[in-house]
Amino acid sequence: MQKRFALAAALVSSLWAMVAFAPPVEAHHSFAMFDRTRVATISGTVREFQWTNPHAYIQLIVRDASGHEVEYSLEMGAPMYLYARGWRPRTLRPGSQINVQYNPLRSGEPGGVVLEVTDQAGNRVGTNQ
Repeated sequence: MQKRFALAAALVSSLWAMVAFAPPVEAHHSFAMFDRTRVATISGTVREFQWTNPHAYIQLIVRDASGHEVEYSLEMGAPMYLYARGWRPRTLRPGSQINVQYNPLRSGEPGGVVLEVTDQAGNRVGTNQ
C-alpha cells in the first residue's frame, strides 16, 4: 500500500512540475494573410455580425465600381476582448450602414482585419469612448 501511495505521489508531483514549468503556448493563427502596411476604407450594409469564437466577423455588402454587390468578410478580435471595448452581440444589426477601416487581405479577395468601425455620421461604433 505504501509503495502505491509513493508511486502515486511521485506521478502527481511529476505531472504538476510539467504543467507548472511548461512554457506558455499560443494557439492563434498568423496575421500574415493581411497586408498590415495598407489601410483601406469601405462603406456598406451589414449582412451579418457573427459573434463567435475565436474571432467575430462582419459580413458586409459593398457596391464595387461597376455597381455590383460584393460581400466582404471582415475579421475582428475575440468576443471577450471586443466586449471589454464596448462591443456587444447586437452592436451591429443586419441592414446597418457602416464604414470600416481595415487591413486588406494580401490575396486581393474581399476581406481583411478590422481596425475601426464608424456609423454614417462618423461616430465610432462599439467603443467605450
